[in-house]
Amino acid sequence: MQNILDVQNVEKYYGSKSSLTKALDHISFSVAEGEFTAIMGASGSGKTTLLNCIGTIDRVSAGTILIGGTDISHLKGGALNQFRREELGFIFQDFNLMDTLTAFENIALSLSIKKVPVAEIESRVKAIAAQLEITEILQKYPYQLSGGQKQRVAAARALVTNPKLVLADEPTGALDSKSAKMLLERLSYLNESIGATILMVTHDSFTASYAKRILFLKDGKLFHEIVRGSDTRKEFFDKIIDVVTLLGGDLSDAL
Repeated sequence: MQNILDVQNVEKYYGSKSSLTKALDHISFSVAEGEFTAIMGASGSGKTTLLNCIGTIDRVSAGTILIGGTDISHLKGGALNQFRREELGFIFQDFNLMDTLTAFENIALSLSIKKVPVAEIESRVKAIAAQLEITEILQKYPYQLSGGQKQRVAAARALVTNPKLVLADEPTGALDSKSAKMLLERLSYLNESIGATILMVTHDSFTASYAKRILFLKDGKLFHEIVRGSDTRKEFFDKIIDVVTLLGGDLSDAL
């Protein structure tokens, strides 16, 4: 299985020469096609910075990031915007839905921008909505939806374009436990059923336990990695807690 993402010796600095902060310190890893990988770490560990660099929101100071074989550090202007639009899907903690559009229109917008035929847009939106169990709310506006429904609409928007890589930044951070569980079960299902490649940043061990592999960051460095393999989700969760404890994390935050 080919790699969708290759992160090679990535460094990221902030500040001036007299006061440099090293947010990322020689990080290297790969994500294969169809993987569901989570990145965990305490506040200030560099996980959000890393996701922003992979998502082309920020630029690395050194090293390279390849997505589908394309070195994103060389993309600029229109080429960068096109790559971001066509190859990446984003799920944010605060949904980022457009209030004046229905759920259907929010999901369809990225397809419309790509000039996908109207008939195909309708079929693709309905297909992804069915997989995320939001068919009955497609004609509602964001203000009429619960947090969990909004996040599943956001997930549908991210997945409907069939991106190479879906980037999820704390996707359950604004959800109650029931809504979080439903979203994670749907993401896990889509990962397995359509082979969606997902890279998710989270501080929450329960959320991370739905992934198949977890990378742990500490002080901008890759500290540890665990793979679920044949473990049950409960067994994998227990292993996550062990690593969080080793990292010096607060278990009350992890749980």
